[in-house]
Formats: sequence, structure tokens, C-alpha cells
Amino acid sequence: MNGLGLLQHLSIISDPRQQWKVEHKLSDILFLTIVAVIGGAEGWEEIEDFGVDHLDWLRQYGDFENGVPVHDTIARVMGMLSATQLQKSFAAWMKDCHVATEGEVIAIDGKTLLRSYDKGRRQGAIHMVSAFSAANQVVLGQVKTDDKSNEITAIPELLELLSIRGCLVTIDAMGCQRAIAQKVINKGADYLLAVKGNQPRLEEAFNNYFRMEMFQRPDNDSYSTQESGHGRKETRLSLAVDDLSILGDLVFEWPELKTLGIVAAVREVGGEPAKDIKVRYYISSARLSAKELLEASRSHWSIESQLHWQLDVGMREDECRIRREQAGENMATIRHIAFNALKGDTSFKAGMKRKQKRASRNSAYLSHVLAGLGVS
Repeated sequence: MNGLGLLQHLSIISDPRQQWKVEHKLSDILFLTIVAVIGGAEGWEEIEDFGVDHLDWLRQYGDFENGVPVHDTIARVMGMLSATQLQKSFAAWMKDCHVATEGEVIAIDGKTLLRSYDKGRRQGAIHMVSAFSAANQVVLGQVKTDDKSNEITAIPELLELLSIRGCLVTIDAMGCQRAIAQKVINKGADYLLAVKGNQPRLEEAFNNYFRMEMFQRPDNDSYSTQESGHGRKETRLSLAVDDLSILGDLVFEWPELKTLGIVAAVREVGGEPAKDIKVRYYISSARLSAKELLEASRSHWSIESQLHWQLDVGMREDECRIRREQAGENMATIRHIAFNALKGDTSFKAGMKRKQKRASRNSAYLSHVLAGLGVS
């Protein structure tokens, strides 16, 4: 761990309470909430219970002069706490402990917290946009949007928090916007953007150019992989094109554009002829080979399979009904902290849920996990 630890970064967050009413330090409440979520706690009562069960251990790291705060106090403080400050502290901590390598794929995608929807208060579900390091499988930062359509405005805010120089930033079609491409370039990184109907002229240019037989032409830069299992065979093919003239005048609208990419996935089931063929188009400011294009496009989906899936299955994020004030957003960030902590531990070869259970019952293991956060 280089630089400042997590708790030092969190110490810059201002306490929203009236100081003469404060019975429990903000640092103690934040620390308790983080370690309880690492230990599998899913709600305020469970966080309080975790604190009561581990009070002597907690006092090795914080004051807890007045014992463990009750769940109502924890809920109230987490609702009042500035979500923006917490997210900035998180991103600053990740800048300190994660050094991006040249060409590293940073996947950006959004996730809706389904149970955060509150019909009675006419409050829409919380939608978080996250940046995920595909190689290291850690969250680098996140911001909240009002809904999925606002990812376009949230992504530049998220990029501003990140240190991504030299990286390849991958974003799905929602983020295929000129302003976002320019923001990535301004941060010293390259973009790989999926193209769909929200950029109709781009999509039309690809459609007019592409034919499946192009994958077979020896003079084209193409690449393929094949995987078989469970009665299915999936073939993935990619084509990297550096002749930008097929875009016409559109080429001048995208900053530093160098590569056009086409990726096809062909699935055969039970020896039957392929019926399911998916073709995706990409634009990139990086000069990518067909192999690099296929690997980067596949790496993008790690944010779904490695992050979003584990948040739902391991931490039951979609079942969480916490939504008062800024509490839902803050708990989403704390789950990302817990995710990074548990992913960072390699001493116990197990899935997310098993690691959480061990952390809950084994204080020595929990201390080991915390060491990875720079907490000692």
C-alpha cells in the first residue's frame, strides 16, 4: 500500500451534525459501517449487531468511547453524509493505491439499485456509474445519476475523478458521445466506444461497409477465438480497420480517431447451424490490432460479470432497500470499498460470500483484509 490509507482519505469528509449533539465520532461510524459490510452486514441493525459483537476489536482502530452507535444513529448519519465527498475520498484513495499501467482497460458502465426505488416518495431508483479496472478487478470510482439516460452527463464527472493516463477506457453505446471522447483524450487516455443507433450516421457508415466475408480475407487484420462447452460452441471474430475514409466527413468529428472495429459472436448449439450472430461496431483513438480489439471488447464486460454480478449475488445489492436521503448512494460506495478489500485479499481462495463470513467470525482475518486498505 502506497500513500495514504483509506481512513486518512475519509478524514477529510465534514461531519454534517451539530457538534454539541455528537456522541459518536464520524470516523468511528464510517469505520464500523465499512468493516460491518466487509463482514456481510446488509442493513443498519446488522451493522449495529456487528459492532456490539466486535467492540473490543473495534477499539484497536477507533475510540468508540461511548460504545457502538445504535442503528438509528448510523442510518441518520449515513443519510446526512455528503455522497459527493465520500466518492471523491474513495477515488483519491484508489489513486494512491492503484497505479494504472500502460494500455490497462478501464471499463465504465452503470448499474441500477433496484430496491432503492420509492414509489411513495416518488423517488426513482439510484443509478451508479462505476469505473472498473478489468485486469486488477477493483473499482476505481463511481458517481450517481438520476437515471440511466443521465449517464451521458455522469461519465465526464467520473472521468474527472480518475487517474487514467495511458489507459484504454471502454464504454458502451450510451457513452459514445464526442464530448466524452474528448474528455478521455484530455485525461491522457484512449477511448474504445461501442457504436449503436444513438449515433445513426456512424452506424449507417459501418452497415454500408461491413460484410461477414471480410473476416476471411487474408489482407484484412482479423482475429478469431473459439470456445466449446455444455453443447455450445461460440466463435468470436474481430476486424480492425485503419482506413477511416469509410466514415467520410464523420472522421473529423471524433478526436484522435485511429481505429474502426467490428466484433462478431457466432453461437452454435447442439451441432445446429448458427442462428444467433451478434455484430458490434467500435471506434477507438488507440491504434489497435484485431487481437487487441477483441481482448479489450471482452474485457469491458468484466464489469458486468466480475463487479455487478458479485455485488448482487455476494452482497445482495439489488435487495437493499436503504434509500433515505444520501444513504443509498453512500452505501453503494461503501460496498465498493468492501468489494475492493475482499478482492484484494489473496490469502483465502474463496468467493465473496465466504470471505465475508470469515471476516465476520474471524477478527484476525478481518484485520488482514483491512491491512490491504492501509488500515493498521
